[in-house]
Amino acid sequence: MMTLAQRRGPFLLALAALTVSAAFSTACGPSIDPITVLEPVDVVTGWYDEGIVDGKNKLVPSVTLKFRNKSAGPVSSIQVNAIFRRVGEQEMWGEHFGWAVPRTPALPAGGETEVLVMRSALGYTGEQPRMQMLQNHEFVDAKVDIFLKTGSRTWSKLGEYPIQRQLLTR
Repeated sequence: MMTLAQRRGPFLLALAALTVSAAFSTACGPSIDPITVLEPVDVVTGWYDEGIVDGKNKLVPSVTLKFRNKSAGPVSSIQVNAIFRRVGEQEMWGEHFGWAVPRTPALPAGGETEVLVMRSALGYTGEQPRMQMLQNHEFVDAKVDIFLKTGSRTWSKLGEYPIQRQLLTR
């Protein structure tokens, strides 16, 4: 015959496992859709002056922005990926991967992130002055698609922005 302590053992073990599981899911927070909680603000696109590379001027597409938390609570651990493409082409011309909102500190409701600068490593090089490069008849415009995700979720497209034909120095 089982004693009372022997019968409670499995029950207490199951209760402890449930408590740990609940604490873990609360600490990690509920799964959120980053597209619904973050909105881009102060978006600026253009061509960043990379300086002289191999004796030629180099310009790369760039996007600068902040994210605002439009949810009712704090958010964290949201990744961002900027995919640069030349207009009319499907293949990626460059990308920038990073954190829109890091794990800590969490971004409070209504709060904005620091300025995030994302640039392609690929761009145009030329011997002519930079402004003339932007006005060259062979110059092909570019665009950037911005994607967000949390955890193991799939990437969700936040938006697409044309890269303006303006020279950026920071």
